[in-house]
Amino acid sequence: MYEITICREFSAAHAIRLYDGTLELVHGHNWSVRLTVEADKLDEIGVVMDFHLLEQLIDRQIETVHNRNLNDVPPFAGGEVNPTAEEVARWLGDRVAPQLPGVVHLRLVEVGEAPGCLATYRPDPQG
Repeated sequence: MYEITICREFSAAHAIRLYDGTLELVHGHNWSVRLTVEADKLDEIGVVMDFHLLEQLIDRQIETVHNRNLNDVPPFAGGEVNPTAEEVARWLGDRVAPQLPGVVHLRLVEVGEAPGCLATYRPDPQG
């Protein structure tokens, strides 16, 4: 099993819906993202996949939220999905996974909204 990881950062605001149904005050973070993909074997040139392609895939998603309020960006807009670090990790993973080359699979996405605070999303390997 082989893995490669891309690390990125973006800035965005959000306001999480709390347990009692209230919305916390809008506040910003410098979010960190670590996205890891895996493959059982290396391709014909000896890599899991091209690092640059993986960078492009994650950068396209980050561009849609960078310097924005996550509460204004689908699927977080309208309150259907709470813009927590866990949901941001799942959202990023679900957007990147279908674009990966054939035998490459999403292993995990880690999202941090503050130093030392990471949320991890691992997709179900069964699909």
